[in-house]
Amino acid sequence: MKAIVNTQYGSPDVLQLKEIERPTPTDDEVLVKVYAVSVNSADLHLLRADPFLIRLSSGLFKPKNKILGSDIAGRVDVVGSNVKQFKVGDEVFGDISACGWGGFAEYACAREDAFALKPTNLSFEEAAAVPMAAVTALQGIRYAGQIRPGQKVLINGASGGVGTFAVQLAKSSGAEVTAVCSTRNVEMARSLGADHVIDYLQEDFTKNGKQYDLILATNGDRSISAYRRALSPKGIYVQTGGSMRQMSQAMIQGPWISKTGSQKMGNMGVAKPNQNDLVILKELLEAGKVKSVIDRTYPLSEVADAIRYLEEGHARGKVVITVGA
Repeated sequence: MKAIVNTQYGSPDVLQLKEIERPTPTDDEVLVKVYAVSVNSADLHLLRADPFLIRLSSGLFKPKNKILGSDIAGRVDVVGSNVKQFKVGDEVFGDISACGWGGFAEYACAREDAFALKPTNLSFEEAAAVPMAAVTALQGIRYAGQIRPGQKVLINGASGGVGTFAVQLAKSSGAEVTAVCSTRNVEMARSLGADHVIDYLQEDFTKNGKQYDLILATNGDRSISAYRRALSPKGIYVQTGGSMRQMSQAMIQGPWISKTGSQKMGNMGVAKPNQNDLVILKELLEAGKVKSVIDRTYPLSEVADAIRYLEEGHARGKVVITVGA
């Protein structure tokens, strides 16, 4: 099979398209013929081993996982003897990052609990855009953020992969949603259901005097004190992305603020893969309450270009790799 392989850390230049042996599933795994896989910032961080601490889990001198890519959609080709949930031919989607990655390839193996049946109304590309980004948004909004109908919710970084899903999930939960994005993405944010849109190039939401019950920060570089100004007295701030400064402050100062005051602030990071959350999203997608936003698609041979584009930081929604048909 063809796969994009990286045997060393570095820029996208180290990625190579190679012909390698097809993986063999264990008794508890399924082998999926991959039709589409999306690119995540996690792929970029693992590729560059940035921050350096990533090496403690991914390999000190060279990467343990030679094939990146986590969010796949495809068709079950082989099932292990202990697999109960799927059969050959089932169309599935899922996040295989907890199973050793391996999505940038024509075939990938993972445990059955990494997958759910693909939403019937989505293409493979649309389904591949969902897992990590949408589950991060779901866990940030529903679980860490404890969203309730009628709350005022602000999504910072509303035009990115996580942000586009977060706007829709917050709106479907009955919240009054404010999206923060750049000028060119204002109309897109409105089309996703945002009640209000702030162009961060024109207005600083931390200085306009407005406060929110829940702030989900998927991007940006603001101090935690700035976010506190925009947070209601009993509000919740959830950090899922952004600059290292922004994330570090949420990790270090957030617990202290949460313990000593009425506001709750913290860093959630990337979502933990969860089959139940995939099923929840499948239902929302099939009901038309949430949709995938895809900026660009690339063939498997151009994964390096796709990662370079994502690294520029201007992708609207998701970047997806088309593997086969």
